[in-house]
Amino acid sequence: MFLGLLDGVVFGLIMALIALGLTITFGIMRIVNVAHGEFYMLGAVIAWYATTYLGSFILGLIIAPAAVTGLAAIVERTVLRKINYNPESTIVATIGLLYIIQQLVLAIYGPYAYNVEPPFYFRVDFPWFGYSGYKLSVAVFSLLIMGLTALFIFKTRMGLYMRATQQDREIAQAFGVPVGRVYMISFVLGAVLAAIAGVLVVPFLQAYYLMGLEALLISFMIVIIGGLGSLKGTLVAALIIGVIDGIVSVFFSPTLAKIVGSALVAAMLLIKPTGLFGAGR
Repeated sequence: MFLGLLDGVVFGLIMALIALGLTITFGIMRIVNVAHGEFYMLGAVIAWYATTYLGSFILGLIIAPAAVTGLAAIVERTVLRKINYNPESTIVATIGLLYIIQQLVLAIYGPYAYNVEPPFYFRVDFPWFGYSGYKLSVAVFSLLIMGLTALFIFKTRMGLYMRATQQDREIAQAFGVPVGRVYMISFVLGAVLAAIAGVLVVPFLQAYYLMGLEALLISFMIVIIGGLGSLKGTLVAALIIGVIDGIVSVFFSPTLAKIVGSALVAAMLLIKPTGLFGAGR
C-alpha cells in the first residue's frame, strides 16, 4: 500500500505539471487545446532522441522545451490567432494538430515504445521497502516548477496581465493590457510545462506516439475536479487522482483506477460543477 501511495504521489505531481499547463491555457484563453497531450508526448520523444543520440539527458531537458516553445508559438500565431481564438474552431484546429503531430512522430520515431536510463540513480530506503531516488527527485522538481510558475503568475507584471485577462478580456484590453501577447505567453507556457513533464517521465515511463492521449484525459479530469483556473485546485486534484490511481492499481488493476477517477469526475460535476476551488462565473 505504501509503495502504491508513493507511486501515486509521484504520478499525481507529474500529472499536475501537465494539467497546470492546460488550466493556464483553458482559464486565460477560454479555449480547449485538444493537442495539449501531444506537447507532453513531444517532450518525451525529443528527450529520448537527445539521450540516445547526443548522450545527455540534461540536453533533452533543454532541447525539448525549447523545441515545443517554437512549435507552440507558431501554432498560436498562424492558427489560433487567425481564427480569433473561437472556442469551436479551436477544438477542430487542435484536433487536426493532434493528428498531424501524432502521424509525424509515428513516421519518424515509429510505433515503438522506448525509455532511457535515469540521469542518476540512488535508492531511498523506507522501513518496509526501497524506492527510486530519481522518482522522488522528479516529484520535487515538479513541485519546484509549479512553484516557479505560481511566482510568475502572482508576482510579475505579465502574471498580473494574465490574471486580468482571465477575469475580463475586454476590460483588461481597455486598460492597455497587451492581450495578444498574454495569449501567446499563456499558450507557450502551457505547452512548455507539458513538455517538461514528458522529459521527466522518460526514464520510468516509455515514450511512444500515443502517450499524449491518456495524459490529456487525466489533465481534463484534474481541471474539472480542481476547478477551472485554480492552481491550488490543480495540485490538490492531481494528488487525489494520483493516489487513487496508485493504490487501486496495486490492489486491483490500472483499468479500475481509471474508472474510479472518471466516476469521481462525474460526481464532482453533479455535486459542485465549478470544482473544488473553482469560482462560479
